[in-house]
This record gives sequence, C-alpha cells and structure tokens, in this order.
Amino acid sequence: MATGAHIAMPTEAQILTLAQWFSPGFPVGAFAYSHGLEWAVESGAVQDASGVEQWIADVLRHGAGWNDALFVAAGFEADTALGAREVDGMCRAFAASGERLKESDLQGRAFCDTVAAVWATELDGLCYPVAVGRAARLESLPVRLCTQMFLQAFLSNLVAAAQRLLPIGQTRGQEMIRALTPVASEIAIAAQGAGLGALSSTAFHADIASMKHETQYSRMFRT
Repeated sequence: MATGAHIAMPTEAQILTLAQWFSPGFPVGAFAYSHGLEWAVESGAVQDASGVEQWIADVLRHGAGWNDALFVAAGFEADTALGAREVDGMCRAFAASGERLKESDLQGRAFCDTVAAVWATELDGLCYPVAVGRAARLESLPVRLCTQMFLQAFLSNLVAAAQRLLPIGQTRGQEMIRALTPVASEIAIAAQGAGLGALSSTAFHADIASMKHETQYSRMFRT
C-alpha cells in the first residue's frame, strides 16, 4: 500500500458498530479468560501493576497481540468463505497451547453466533480474530480501526483480569489502558498489508504461562 494512499474516514455508524462488537457487554465471554496471566500471578512472575503493564505490552508486541492483528487483517482480506477457512486453519495451527486454542475457538464461536443473529451475516465457527476480520469485510467496516479496537478490547480484558488477581485499583487500571492503547494502535497499523508471512512469537513466558495454567490447582479463569 502506498504511504500516500487515501484512507476513507469511518462513518459514525461504522464506529458505533465496532464499539458494540468490542464492548464488554458483547457476549463473547472475554471476562472468563486471562490468557495465562492467572498463572503468571500465581507463580510470582507478575506481582504488581507495573509488572502487569509490561506483561501486556510484551504480549501485544511479541505474542498474540501481533499475530491476532495479522489474522484480523487476513480474515478481512479473504474474498471468499473458503479463503477465510484457510486463514482460520492457520490461526488454529499457530495457537501456542490447548488453552490458547480454546480461548480463540470459544470466543470466535460466540462472536459468529451473535453477529450472524443480529446482523444476518454468514459466519460459522471461525476462531475469534479471523471471525472479526471476516465480519468486518462483510459489514464493510474499516479494517484498521477494527484491528485497533480489537486489540484495545484484548488489553482491556487483561487489565480487568489483573484487577481480579492483584490489588490494582480502578484508576490505575484505566491508566494502564490509556498507556497501552497507543501500542495497540501501532501494532494495528503495522499489521495492515504485512501478510501472514510476518507471523512470529517470542513472548515465550506468556506461552509457557498458558500451558502451566492448564494444570493450575486453583483458578478463576478458563485460560
């Protein structure tokens, strides 16, 4: 894409649709998943708000945040349902653990079911980031803004999980979301046009945390 290419401004209706999709009230059950953060707190790897903020920043830049942004974009670029299925297969294969796959699959199914019912859009069983990208294409929503809001919702959910696991107040939580939102925007912009050849993950501690969580004795979250 040329750097000087015109990018149409999103309409009010498009912005409000995306705000609805990524609202905490949208029934994808995001509140039930900690993405391995629960084990990181249990093990002592993350002990305070600063640790949480750094953990989330690393996941965004070097782990699932970057890869999911690529899968949202690829789901959007797929021009057929079969193409979206192929992207979905790669997304599932790239999951770092059984719990990561469960998280993406169950949230994706819930998202597909709700969007299909409310917007009469044909979606069926895609994992979460691919489903979001495919739905954005079918509803003619701006993919870059969609990806930015997807990532902001992801990081906001991790902050909310941390607040249930550690003594982090509401104000500090909102400070973290504000500080991390520009990171989400940078990643969303970089992911546009990068292609699935740019998939990578070096957030090894977060990946291990998701694996350890599978056998954690006492836990509040599903992942």
